[in-house]
Amino acid sequence: MQLTKQKGFTLVEIAIVLVIVGLLIGGVLKGQEMITNAKLKRIESDNAGMAAAMFSYQDRYLQLPGDDGNATTRFNVYFDVAPTGQGWVAGEADGDGDGVIGDGDDWQTVIQGTAPWTAGTSAEETSKFFGHLRAAGLIPGGSGIDASRPTSAYGGLIGIQNGSLGIAGHVVIFGQIEGPIGRILEARLDDGAASTGRIQSNDSVTNDMDSGTVPGGATYDDDTRYDMAFRL
Repeated sequence: MQLTKQKGFTLVEIAIVLVIVGLLIGGVLKGQEMITNAKLKRIESDNAGMAAAMFSYQDRYLQLPGDDGNATTRFNVYFDVAPTGQGWVAGEADGDGDGVIGDGDDWQTVIQGTAPWTAGTSAEETSKFFGHLRAAGLIPGGSGIDASRPTSAYGGLIGIQNGSLGIAGHVVIFGQIEGPIGRILEARLDDGAASTGRIQSNDSVTNDMDSGTVPGGATYDDDTRYDMAFRL
């Protein structure tokens, strides 16, 4: 009986395969890193851009966007109510002119609401904030009647509110930010803690932005998404 001699891989062939696999894994990891960095830069850019647009509007018209009590007359526009397209009556595009955007520190109606306009809630002037900026040509999108709120690089709503988590003054809040990203943003821009400083966050599921405390403490959990408030 004659035995058949089987040929296996040589050490050189195995080494070549391992090199190729290593290059593929390295490429994937590098690609993920580039995507993460791009999203981080977009969040930082969006935050800086909204601050610049808000102060430009204030310098130009001596009122805050969203709170502007003369927006309808100033721009001669009517904002639309999505999704019906039903036009607002004159004056409904105006803010109340009290010097702050929003009527309190209840962020829940701002970050979790889906309609761009919710009468009688603190989401009203947040929606008008973006509409006024678009009407003034300070941010892109729409034709001066678009009061919809933009989304962050991670898909959560972006808004602005007077105060949140005990932060004095106006804050921009980015919804649904992943824990590891929140940790990086804190390290880059603030004190590294979720419950103190000019950047503060809360669990986007619990979403108790008025309590002044962050569920789970001051650290960011990798498996949790957060609503992050940036003081302007």
